[in-house]
Amino acid sequence: MGLFSRQLSDADLMAGIKAGGTQRRLYENKLYEKYEYLIADGTRKHRLSEDECASVYSDSVLTVFEHINSGRFEGRSELKTYLYQIFMNKCVDAIRKKTTNRSSVHDAFSLDDSLMQLPDEAKSAVQRLIAQSDVENLYRHLQELGEKCRAMILAWGEGYSDDEIAVAMGYNTAAVAKTSRLRCLDKLRERYRAPL
Repeated sequence: MGLFSRQLSDADLMAGIKAGGTQRRLYENKLYEKYEYLIADGTRKHRLSEDECASVYSDSVLTVFEHINSGRFEGRSELKTYLYQIFMNKCVDAIRKKTTNRSSVHDAFSLDDSLMQLPDEAKSAVQRLIAQSDVENLYRHLQELGEKCRAMILAWGEGYSDDEIAVAMGYNTAAVAKTSRLRCLDKLRERYRAPL
């Protein structure tokens, strides 16, 4: 019976994560997968999309890794309870962020309405300029994210699956690749939200 064929205890997971090296990655993956069902829980309870919940879950797990390594998590509660609390708080933050962004979108004038008032030739020229500007902005933001994020987002945009991205970029599992991809997409969204 191998080490990973049985359910790992909190102590096993914490010791493995603190061990560092390749051991650490294995234990991080095990912790991630052990409580991954929380994504569906968050989707149900908070009415966030699965992608939004997966991103929040990934961020929560990374926070737990940091707290284990820094000693901030001392093991006074179960890992599951600790992770669940962080995850729920981050879900609430995501909802707040979403509703704040939504209300600011409603305050802006509608570009589509303005375009409808232009003659056809001018409308198509303006739409081409907007599209060109969007592509240039996207590539500029992707460059700022760094090579790994840029490559991952472009591969995903071209239709590669998380399994294929995991193999190509050397991740242990598709789940880890998906987590990294969602974090990269979050960073990209933040760049779009930041004032120029």
